[in-house]
Amino acid sequence: VQFVESGGGLVRPGDSLRLSCAASGLTLGDYAIKWFRQVPGKGREEVSCTSASDGSTYYAEFVEGRFTISRDNAKSTVYLQMSSLKSEDTAVYYCAADLEHRRCTRMPGITYGYWGQGTQVTVSS
Repeated sequence: VQFVESGGGLVRPGDSLRLSCAASGLTLGDYAIKWFRQVPGKGREEVSCTSASDGSTYYAEFVEGRFTISRDNAKSTVYLQMSSLKSEDTAVYYCAADLEHRRCTRMPGITYGYWGQGTQVTVSS
């Protein structure tokens, strides 16, 4: 099983990017998938989630209204469309599968799996 993130890059504040999370070796439609981000020296932040079971999604407050998560199970890919990017969005972005829930769930202690290598997003003028 492998997740591969792509689509990151260097952009200016206000620009947009679309990240992709391509999965192989599993049936993507069986899992809730989350995007996370991490800045060196800081903890991992949960950014967004797309459910396997009912199509529901959620977003962290700091990206609400700017980011949109979507999934194409036929292509085994989850996307994160990022708009109105800010310097504070600079981070390495990762996707992972929630191994315990098919519906997006916010709670501590969830087991995540199939982490990819991440894709760097840098927002700078």
